[in-house]
Amino acid sequence: MQRYFIEGKVPDNRIIEITGDDAKHIAKVMRQTAGDGLIAVMEGKAYKATILSAERDIEVRLEDEIEASAEMPKKVTIACGLPKGDKLDLIAQKSTELGMYAMIPFEAERSIVKWDAGKSGKKIARLQKIAKEAAEQSHRTHLPVIHNVHSFTQLLEAADSYDAVVVAYEEEARASAPARFADILKTMYDKTTVLIVFGPEGGISEQEISSLKKAGALFTSLGPRILRAETAPLYALSAMSYEFDR
Repeated sequence: MQRYFIEGKVPDNRIIEITGDDAKHIAKVMRQTAGDGLIAVMEGKAYKATILSAERDIEVRLEDEIEASAEMPKKVTIACGLPKGDKLDLIAQKSTELGMYAMIPFEAERSIVKWDAGKSGKKIARLQKIAKEAAEQSHRTHLPVIHNVHSFTQLLEAADSYDAVVVAYEEEARASAPARFADILKTMYDKTTVLIVFGPEGGISEQEISSLKKAGALFTSLGPRILRAETAPLYALSAMSYEFDR
């Protein structure tokens, strides 16, 4: 059944109204009517739901909770130095499918792209919509939050709130004894929140590396090959899923 994320709290009578694009999708695309079923996700829980009315908006009644969870045991936030083009679209979509908890785009020193403040809100809204669609498709119960663009200073401040901070650093791949991501993951079984930092196409600058080291971040290679900015987050999430998922 199709899955939809619904904002708000579950009401006592368990009857909710679906509006906007989701209502149009149910009625016009899925062509569902009264008596049909769907899955509604509210407050981090998924419920089977029955459509009561499919007029202008969609009224549904929540039925039994679905106990199965597709969430990764670790809450992984991906921090991406702003890349070129539409690469963040790909990262938001695929990272959501792979279990990302949240995303922080940030303006790295070597980011070629600089977001105009006036257009930033629309871009974040677009990324949030992409994440929502991907979360519904992959049967998530958590909708990843796409944060507003951070400066590097803001990223460092945010890093203090995580149990662990890991930096994907391409120079580690060239080291004679690189820090293996697999070994770092073995140390994280007692961690809940993890921030993984990825640079833009030009990588993370030496000054940024120095600041992250002072902040206590761990540095790792992602194997012997140098990955593209849009590939590295997917590699890391795949490895974490392999290590921590059931």
